[in-house]
Amino acid sequence: MNKWTFRLLLLDHCPSVTWAMKKNLLLHDPNLVNLLKYSSLQLAKILNVSVKTADKIHHHLHEFNMLPLLKVYERENILIITIGDKRYPPLLKQIFDPPFVLYCKGNIKLLQTEKLLSVVGTRNPTAYGKKVIPFIVKPLLLQNWHVISGLALGIDELVHIEAIKNGGKTIAVLGSGVLQIYPEKNKGLAKIIGSEHLLISEYPPLTKPLKWHFPQRNRIISGLSMGTLIIEAKEKSGSLITADQAMEQGREVFAVPGPIYEQTSFGTNKLIQHGAKLVTNYEDILNEIPSFSKKF
Repeated sequence: MNKWTFRLLLLDHCPSVTWAMKKNLLLHDPNLVNLLKYSSLQLAKILNVSVKTADKIHHHLHEFNMLPLLKVYERENILIITIGDKRYPPLLKQIFDPPFVLYCKGNIKLLQTEKLLSVVGTRNPTAYGKKVIPFIVKPLLLQNWHVISGLALGIDELVHIEAIKNGGKTIAVLGSGVLQIYPEKNKGLAKIIGSEHLLISEYPPLTKPLKWHFPQRNRIISGLSMGTLIIEAKEKSGSLITADQAMEQGREVFAVPGPIYEQTSFGTNKLIQHGAKLVTNYEDILNEIPSFSKKF
């Protein structure tokens, strides 16, 4: 591990440091050569924070011991990919706010695959939503597409399971560290994904899940792929955040229509009204991807 990576990880493990602060610091000091030389006052100015916050960051940088954690990560087969790494996912690097560090467990070669589709949806799918997954996702898997989702209950977990049982590959993007699996119910599924597929997170591996982590990680789910498919979503669903992120990133958004009287169709039907591609079979997705991929 080179010095720049070590310093970036030291910064990344500081709870008080946000993505914007990291960006400010890297713009000011791209090689982080002065990271441990800055005073609290200098950090406050560079990071645009209060001196009190800067004091906490300064204390962390000088007192936190990274080495024991790095040994844990190595023992747990956790791979660390920084934004300066050749292994960093190319599509993700293009978004406005790419993670500076990705903590990975599993097959990182999946991050370099072009045929990636993000698929998310409600935590409480109807019988209709459950039938949609094999109807649309399975044919894509059989054509060597890999699917990305968030390991949440409902549509997300069913998408991961569909990939596994059909011999496909799947990536789970977490709202916690890769050693703090959430939800508890999906620990067994996460173990399979982490050994045969890929678990990734922008949060250090021992980070516990926090409510605000999940909408933040959604930009990674959409940013890793050329398009995002929404299968059932309520009007104020977290899946719509992923759809919004995809649109902001200039990626394609696909939505499966549903019955107008079902709450789990309110969100997807509204997406279609606002310009998402209506999907009734897997070919609707494949027909859009070739022209869309030329943008990248």
